[in-house]
Amino acid sequence: MRKTSLSNGEYYHVYNRGVDKREVFIDEVDYRRFLTCLQAFKRSEPIGSLYELSLREMKKGSSTPMGVELPFSALVEIVAYCLNPNHYHLIVKQISEKGIERFMQKIGTGYTNYFNKRYERSGALFQGKFKSIHIDSNEYLLHLSVYVNRNYRIHGYGDLDEEKTLLNQESEWTYCSATDYLGERQEGSLCNKDVILGQFKDVSAYKEFLDSNTLYFKEKKDFQKYLLEN
Repeated sequence: MRKTSLSNGEYYHVYNRGVDKREVFIDEVDYRRFLTCLQAFKRSEPIGSLYELSLREMKKGSSTPMGVELPFSALVEIVAYCLNPNHYHLIVKQISEKGIERFMQKIGTGYTNYFNKRYERSGALFQGKFKSIHIDSNEYLLHLSVYVNRNYRIHGYGDLDEEKTLLNQESEWTYCSATDYLGERQEGSLCNKDVILGQFKDVSAYKEFLDSNTLYFKEKKDFQKYLLEN
């Protein structure tokens, strides 16, 4: 049984990695497919395949292929995310009963089927069921937003080991929500950022919070273990 009880209206840190620590995102196509899954599968209504959903909603006159602007009954609200080559992190708020479980089941099945077909493989792609931790305080939520938004950098992907490089990239990692929080993403956002940004004077103030705590997480490996307890 899952240790964490998942309740409506509560926030959770959800994460998983590839089986045997294998890469689950090989190229840009894979990253974008997973992001599409995050957008499409957070609705409670059955959608069939992503291709079928795209066709249906384009017929309805949606301004986007995935129908981002169309109303639907949500399972979860996505607050932040980061996709790394062999694992992912999400901060989500449960909206509907068993919303997170249903959402993650759709993600696991849908993305695994896509990946296995594309790379001509079979079997599990992720390391068992997703892991989840209840975010039980506002302070935890704020600091976890840093850990997730800057997770690519914290793990040192892309030669980001030195402090100067860590904090002075021209742009954020494309496949994480830091791009949304700092206004760098041109297309629509997957996230509801209000619960985080609403606590700061402006985006610049949140960036200062990001920068100072990114270095902290980079150095504090023991605290990272706390964040990742199952």
